[in-house]
Amino acid sequence: MIPKIKKKIKVTQNNFLEKMNQNSFSEFAWDIFNKSINDYHITDNVDANEPNNYAQGSLEQILYSKNWIDTVQWHLEDIIRDENINPVKALEIKRRIDASNQKRTDLVEFIDSCFLNKYKNTKPKPNAKINTETPAWAVDRLSILALKVYHMELETRRESASEEHKKKCQDKLNILLEQKKDLSSAIDQLLKDIEEGEVKIKTYKQMKMYNDESLNPILYQKGK
Repeated sequence: MIPKIKKKIKVTQNNFLEKMNQNSFSEFAWDIFNKSINDYHITDNVDANEPNNYAQGSLEQILYSKNWIDTVQWHLEDIIRDENINPVKALEIKRRIDASNQKRTDLVEFIDSCFLNKYKNTKPKPNAKINTETPAWAVDRLSILALKVYHMELETRRESASEEHKKKCQDKLNILLEQKKDLSSAIDQLLKDIEEGEVKIKTYKQMKMYNDESLNPILYQKGK
């Protein structure tokens, strides 16, 4: 249920401005990501329909779809690593992962367009810095981190696992939770710095080439 991005820009950006007034954007996003992850594991099926019940064009819908893509792809990556998988099936999944990556990129870049719209009237200070990544790509990392936390927590209590395995996974989970705290703080601080003109918001398209028939030589040479 990926939203039709171009048709929903105005609605999403209005909702975006409203949600950005909250104290912590990172916590807002984290809660939605975890709802998506929990909803997926009701069926635990990569072919399940996305049960996104948020309002069309809302920021919640966009973030939910973003994480749903990540969650399905997480499990596709698990499936394709089966050493006994049928090669034809593996190729089919690889193509699906490629398409998923493109949808993921499109949504992240759309979220960045919302950040740009929010801060379009903010004048950066003369000495404003440029961050190494955009706000939306930092949020993308938070979405993946939510998946890592969910699955590592499962491993800490998997009945078939040894106590040693559970202990190692608990240690890893503790590190992931520390990363979550740090990344959330960094995201909220970045947005604050942008709002105050300390950081200049600037985005670049990913310019992915492998899915583009005019840029991938394997694809554009096939007709010769």
